[in-house]
Amino acid sequence: MLQIQPTKTMTVRVYDPAMCCSTGVCGPSVDTQLVQFAADLQWLETQQVRVQRYNLSQQPDAFLQNKKVAGLLQAFDEKALPIILVNDEILVYGQYPSREELAQALADAKERSQVKPQAPSTSSCCGPDSNCC
Repeated sequence: MLQIQPTKTMTVRVYDPAMCCSTGVCGPSVDTQLVQFAADLQWLETQQVRVQRYNLSQQPDAFLQNKKVAGLLQAFDEKALPIILVNDEILVYGQYPSREELAQALADAKERSQVKPQAPSTSSCCGPDSNCC
């Protein structure tokens, strides 16, 4: 079973195309991909991941307020949807990711957040004992 060990609050933002509901069970036919994705998002919440979901027909301002989302929409129109961000970085657009892809993206984001930048060296040499200068 996949598990995520977040060290700080991880956030997944989903920008959905215009639709009546995000569960996939509304209307005359069931969208199995949306049903699975909704279950994947619920699973993320059980892993202490913050999930925010926006529907173009209900929250159009959210699409304009995020520069990355607005840029993708400007470039690709509604074909860019859905757009999924992990900690404000684009994971995927134009399709819904699998649970495994979500888990991997969150693991990668966690790893990036734990990397500490090193101070730049003040000398142009490799070191006093390296004989490279």
